[in-house]
Amino acid sequence: MDAHLINKYNIPGPRYTSYPTVPYWDTDLFTVDRWIDTLQRSFAETNNNSGISVYIHLPFCESLCTFCACHKRITKQHNVEAPYIDTLLKEWQMYCDVLGSRPQIKELHLGGGTPTFFSPENLKRLIESLFASADIAAQPEFSFEGHPNNTTQQHLKALYELGFRRVSFGVQDYDPRVQKTIHRIQPFEKVKEVTEAARNIGYESISHDLVFGLPHQTWESMKNTIEKTKLLQPDRIAFYSYAHVPWIKGVGQRGFGENDLPSAELKRALYERGKNLLEEKGYVEIGMDHFALPSDSLYKAIQNKTLHRNFMGYSSSYTQVMIGLGMSAISDSWYAFAQNDKSVEAYTARVKEGRLPVFRGHILSEEDLVVRRHILNIMCNLETSWKEKAMQLPEIPQIVNRLQEMQQDGLVTLKKDGLKVTEAGRGFVRNVAMAFDLRLLRKQPETRIFSMTV
Repeated sequence: MDAHLINKYNIPGPRYTSYPTVPYWDTDLFTVDRWIDTLQRSFAETNNNSGISVYIHLPFCESLCTFCACHKRITKQHNVEAPYIDTLLKEWQMYCDVLGSRPQIKELHLGGGTPTFFSPENLKRLIESLFASADIAAQPEFSFEGHPNNTTQQHLKALYELGFRRVSFGVQDYDPRVQKTIHRIQPFEKVKEVTEAARNIGYESISHDLVFGLPHQTWESMKNTIEKTKLLQPDRIAFYSYAHVPWIKGVGQRGFGENDLPSAELKRALYERGKNLLEEKGYVEIGMDHFALPSDSLYKAIQNKTLHRNFMGYSSSYTQVMIGLGMSAISDSWYAFAQNDKSVEAYTARVKEGRLPVFRGHILSEEDLVVRRHILNIMCNLETSWKEKAMQLPEIPQIVNRLQEMQQDGLVTLKKDGLKVTEAGRGFVRNVAMAFDLRLLRKQPETRIFSMTV
């Protein structure tokens, strides 16, 4: 990739798991009652057809990974499991009461934190209790994030028996120096063991998460990581850009500094050369930062133009409603977003009081909904169109004007009523989406709030 383009476009920008992005939510106009109204509306529109998604945030980790920007709680005390599950189930029951009829679960994801911090018995109790108040949609997609060091045969079997068919293992990097710096020590043999165990049990999609741009990474270490990953042939590979956001309260990015990170040019080279290596072995690039074998449902979704993106990342199934359970979880009714309290204590206290543990949110305007569709199209399908009336905005001429320079640089192809991201523009897809981000354009942040785009 051209070093000039990297320097030109490597600016702070959102990852667009939502629009508007969280820093631009209009929290003053948000109320829990309005959130419930939008949720009930969206549920009535879609539950009988597409069903709903459920994300469960399980925040506990036994040790701190210093590259992590997730909301988590570090503890070795496993007596936190049972009361946290009790709180999750009370929150779920409150949502079932709000919805008024049994939800049909299409997609379920356990994220963290470390979901496999919880014992197989406690995870089974959580999921079985959840299912007692719901129906399961046809061809559901149930997945969880597993830590290779503590995901046991019992975890894999228990969740498989409950309908889980996809698991994602956080690998990050196999280089000993990198692992030590990010405080994530896990040998290849352990990843191999748990990957093969999942495959033998019958999991249909196994994903490995790799991260480029970590402290002390070199091409030699990145190449070694990818070569080892290819030996295990995961069905999907998430090849994430490390987001250096040490200014955010509560993140674990300590123990290394800016000088330990690869330069912007090297960081992008790690991705480009890594991408070439993956494609040589049959992996196909999906959206942004994701790769899949042609046999995986994520690849089929991109072929059928049904790929979706939400707070859980890329998904091969689309639902209009996503309910987030647990500390810091975000819910999405399509017409509104709602985020739970960010601490275990505040989250628990609010649920015990019999209230939904929502502390902020955003009600989408008509303009927001149109912009959201455009950004989803760009992030998922690398193209969008404003030919249809429902996709038109008064600001389209200004948006096109902002994209002219990207077209001159070969990153997009502009047509009369739409655009397509070129192959060269894939690495700059966040920048393309930013051209549509009217809230960001109208009010630039006064401080650094986003990671770098390249």
